[in-house]
This record gives sequence, structure tokens and C-alpha cells, in this order.
Amino acid sequence: MTRTSYPSDLTDVQWKLIEPLIPKPLPGGRPRTVEMRQMVNAILYINRSGNAWRMLPRDFGPWSSVYHYFRTFRDDGTWKRIHHTLRAKVRRQSGKKPTLSAGAIDSQSVKTDAPRKGGSMATMRAKSALVASVS
Repeated sequence: MTRTSYPSDLTDVQWKLIEPLIPKPLPGGRPRTVEMRQMVNAILYINRSGNAWRMLPRDFGPWSSVYHYFRTFRDDGTWKRIHHTLRAKVRRQSGKKPTLSAGAIDSQSVKTDAPRKGGSMATMRAKSALVASVS
């Protein structure tokens, strides 16, 4: 059965760039029964379409297998490795150093987790004052 082609599918050139970065099967255990390019294409399809995992078209294979590889690649750093490798390649092609040399952070891009106006201390004082007034 021939699989339908989707706009999110990798081209042959793109696949050749990332194929070496996909982890090989672990020794022992069950051998892989899925094509890794198809798994990556399925993950890219979900990313592009925004569909739920269970709504993945059947020609990609079982959604649970695709989700398994997505989780595995997230947890073992495969996605980060692919991103860093491709970013370095693009930077070299544009005549820049492969790694970033500077960054900028301003107060609008960094948020704190404490509530505004004094953080948790502001709410503690109010709570203490309330307990004192009730007593």
C-alpha cells in the first residue's frame, strides 16, 4: 500500500540530513518494525496540523507507536541534537560561526513565578493581619 504524501513530509535531502541523528535500535530486545522516516513524518504531521495523537491518519501507522518515538526522542535529547545540528549548518552556510556568540534578555521576556507586588510575602502579611483582627 502506498502512503499518501503530506505537505509536512521530509524531502529526501532533509531526511539525509537528520537520519544519522536518529538513534539506532538498542541491542537485544525486539527489532524495529517501523520505518523511522515514517515516524518522523508522522510527528511532523501532528506538529503542523495540531491534531490529537489519536486523530493521526492510519497510513502513518499506529498513533501509539508515533507517540512513543516522539516521547523517546524528547526524553533522550534527539530533538535538541537535531535542532543544534541544523542550526549550526544554517549558520555556517550564512558565513557565521556555528554557535551563538551573544544573546539579549530584557525585562519583558523574563517573567518571575512570584505574584506581583511583593510576591508571597505580601499575601502572608495580609493573612497575618486578618488573623490578628479576628482574635
